[in-house]
This record gives sequence, C-alpha cells and structure tokens, in this order.
Amino acid sequence: MLPISSLPSRRFPNQINPSSSSSCFPLTQEGRGTRRRVQNNNKNSVRMGISSNSSSNWQWQRSLGQLFNREGAASLLSVAASEPRLALPHLSVPDIRWVDWPALRRLGFRGVVFDKDNTLTAPYSLSLWPPLDPSFRLCRSAFPAGSIAVFSNSAGLKQFDPDGEEAKALEKSIGGIHVIRHEVKKPAGTAEDIERYFGCPASLLVMVGDRIFTDVVYGNKHGFLTILTEPLCLSEEPFIVNQVRKLERLLVNSWHQKGFEPPKHALLAEAKQCIKAPSS
Repeated sequence: MLPISSLPSRRFPNQINPSSSSSCFPLTQEGRGTRRRVQNNNKNSVRMGISSNSSSNWQWQRSLGQLFNREGAASLLSVAASEPRLALPHLSVPDIRWVDWPALRRLGFRGVVFDKDNTLTAPYSLSLWPPLDPSFRLCRSAFPAGSIAVFSNSAGLKQFDPDGEEAKALEKSIGGIHVIRHEVKKPAGTAEDIERYFGCPASLLVMVGDRIFTDVVYGNKHGFLTILTEPLCLSEEPFIVNQVRKLERLLVNSWHQKGFEPPKHALLAEAKQCIKAPSS
C-alpha cells in the first residue's frame, strides 16, 4: 500500500482544505447551507427531541472526551512499542467518494461500518456532509438493507449518549442507517456488538474512519478491512486533537518507510482495485 504522504490530498472537486479557512465548508451555495445547518445544530437538536441544554452538554463532554481518550493514548503507546502494523490501513482515501463500494461487495464483504465525526459528518453535526451523499447512496445500493451501520465514539456510546438520543437523531437524519450502541470507546473493547448486529465475523466487514489510533487500530485488531479517510473538518476540533493527528501521520509514514505493512486480509489482494476517482 502507498504511504499516506504519497496519496492525493485535499486537491479534489469540493474537497475541504481546512488549512485555508476557518470554515469547515466550501464557499458554495451547498457549503453555505451546510455551514448554517451546523451553526444551528442546537435548534435542529431540539426539533429532533434533544434539548438545547442536553445538546450543549454532550458537545462539551465529547470534546473533553476527545482530549482525554485514554484508550487512544494507550493504543498509541502499545502499537508504537510492539505492533506498528495495526496502525496501517488497508486503503487510504481523501474521503468516501473515492471508495468503489460495488467492488468491495463483489470481493465478498458483507457490510460497512462507518465512524461518524469527520468521516460522515462534520464534528458534532447530525447530518451527512452533503458532498458525500452520492457515494453514501451508492454504498447503500451496493450493500443490502441492514448491511451498513455507524460505530462512533460519540453517538451511541453510553458515556456520551446514555439514552441513545443522539443515535436516534442521527439514524433519522441519515435515512434509518443503524447506530450501534456500545459501552467502550474505540480502540478498546471487542467487536461483539458489531458482529452480533451484522450476523457475521468482522473479517467480512469494512471499517471506515478518519482516526488512525482509534478507527484503524480497532479495525485491524479485530480483522476488519480498514479504510482511512482524511478528516472532513479540522477547524472544529480541539488544538490537541489536531496535534495528535500530525503525530499519527508522522508515525505511520515512518513505519511505511521502514517496510511495515498492514495486516493481510484474505478478501483483498490489491488495494487499488477498490479505489476510484469520484465523478465530477
């Protein structure tokens, strides 16, 4: 697989370049509309059944949780010390528009598990990032009903979403796609909740996320095919999270240069067969 640094980065139609603006969204009519929806997220939450106070609380708690993800910190130390390959994704893409979903289905994969924040939505948003909609619909058409789910360290996680209110709101927003409820942050915990929902082993599933030491390590540890995406929006993340991302990239590129490779996956012979340029 190509080192992350050699992959195309942020120079695509509608691709966000967070370093060029404090806004998460391109200054198009579509982008302005999306930005307004995120700025009015508390109002949207009230309409979905989440009070404004509750919305403020879960946003603050989740930000704090991102700053102090003990599981992620322990993962970084453990992987760096003994198992660098667990941090190496099978595929790296700018965003999900670059994934060939029908090709993955033809290879024998039975389902797709998405992270939420910065993979499908902007941070704290309950709506799919609009430019991803065609690819998300293609994924839904490639995989049967019930074969796509969200597994997040925010929505559906008991620590930050104890009553499942955010998970329900997200499910409603993204067309009924199931949000798996769970009690342990990625990368810790088992894959039992996911395997129970899909009715198959994790080796037949695809894990898609934007964080190396959470999504990718968790996925590789349990046998998923792992796909790493670029974050959709960096400006809404805490400063320390951005710095951790830089450290993750430096470590992963260093391991690639030293000849480390991701764990072998029985269903994937060549990564390029599942990557395609998005239609303009």
